Amino acid sequence: MAQDGEKYKSAGRELLEKARHELAQGDLRQESEKGWGAAAQMVKAVAERRGWRHDGHAALFEVVNRMVSETGDRQLGMVFYTANGLHINFYENVMSREMVEIGLDQVERFVDGLDRLVQ
Repeated sequence: MAQDGEKYKSAGRELLEKARHELAQGDLRQESEKGWGAAAQMVKAVAERRGWRHDGHAALFEVVNRMVSETGDRQLGMVFYTANGLHINFYENVMSREMVEIGLDQVERFVDGLDRLVQ
């Protein structure tokens, strides 16, 4: 399972890098979706490491709830909701560049923070 956790972790890092590239190109919708993807892949990495289900959005939110309970860090939940907002922005395209940048910055910290839970 640790190997699969690494697969998701690697995908999360790659998506984060692509999100930064999309932002630089001014494609806020693609940046938003890749920002969401980076967060989701890191949640999957943690879930895989612990043997938790992670098949679908509801399962991802349950994993985040479990991580909040495990760590006591409520920010994890708040930032995951921010990442979900980026996901919504991919479909609705309603966020300003500034809001997308703020969201991506939070997702980047989220991804960095989950690194320790995957190891």
